[in-house]
Amino acid sequence: MIFSTLEHILTHISFSIVSIVITIYLITLLVDEIVGLYDSSEKGMIATFLCITGLLVTRWIYSRHFPLSDLYESLIFLSWSFSIIHMVPHFKKHKNHLSAITAPSAIFTQGFATSGLLTEMHQSAILVPALQSQWLMMHVSMMVLGYAALLCGSLLSVALLVITFRKDIRIFVKSNHLLNELFSFGEIQNKRSNVLGKTSFLSARNYYRSQLIQQLDHWSYRVISLGFIFLTIGILSGAVWANEAWGSYWNWDPKETWAFITWTIFAIYLHARTNKNLQGENSAIVASMGFLIIWICYFGVNLLGIGLHSYGSFTLTSN
Repeated sequence: MIFSTLEHILTHISFSIVSIVITIYLITLLVDEIVGLYDSSEKGMIATFLCITGLLVTRWIYSRHFPLSDLYESLIFLSWSFSIIHMVPHFKKHKNHLSAITAPSAIFTQGFATSGLLTEMHQSAILVPALQSQWLMMHVSMMVLGYAALLCGSLLSVALLVITFRKDIRIFVKSNHLLNELFSFGEIQNKRSNVLGKTSFLSARNYYRSQLIQQLDHWSYRVISLGFIFLTIGILSGAVWANEAWGSYWNWDPKETWAFITWTIFAIYLHARTNKNLQGENSAIVASMGFLIIWICYFGVNLLGIGLHSYGSFTLTSN
């Protein structure tokens, strides 16, 4: 009873803190001069990480197994993974744009985990025979960490595509506007200074936007590379576990099939990054496709409730 109450308290504290962090970060996006607010958001993510860590440890103690046996526990672990991915660049003193991705992702996953849809999974249960193995910690933790990193990297690529698309539209519209001013009749001398001023303003604005696009591309590549390593380790450890449990390394189970598709998509992304002509928007399109594939692999297959991994599924019930 004590552990259950403590878990409930830590869940709501972490959810409240990450909600405040998102609010603070949105304010810092509007007002860059407030440095103290940015530092507060970073400390808030650290507090969120500690609360979720305490939640997982508490559940581990009273359930007597690693808390990754169902969808509820994996969502909490996914939220924990988002917070730890956020903190790695922070401790290296690198200011980056991961906060705009990790904080909303953490609150989304934790909010869904604590919603009424997964109420039946909130209470820890005895592990099914298929999960009573030492491979549980290795396989599932690597897979969830891989999902978290790949989701963050994919969202950075989506942001890159959005900014690039808006940049191309604005350049096209404003260049036409400047051409109209340059070739309009009357008061050409008076308009020349205004046109030059607008041109310099646009060039400076485009420079900063180009720098932002390069940073998003850089961090997307680094985070996806990390997630790809985790995903590869998770698939390999899962194959070894499957051989011990079912007598075969690969069974083309729906979960296994979509995990392989996910691995293939991001392998294509990493291969595309080796070609300079395919870097930037081209590789970001592949990563954006991977974002949807991950959710199908992680969440969509669980909705089906079929296959060898059906123990992690749930059914939606209506009142």
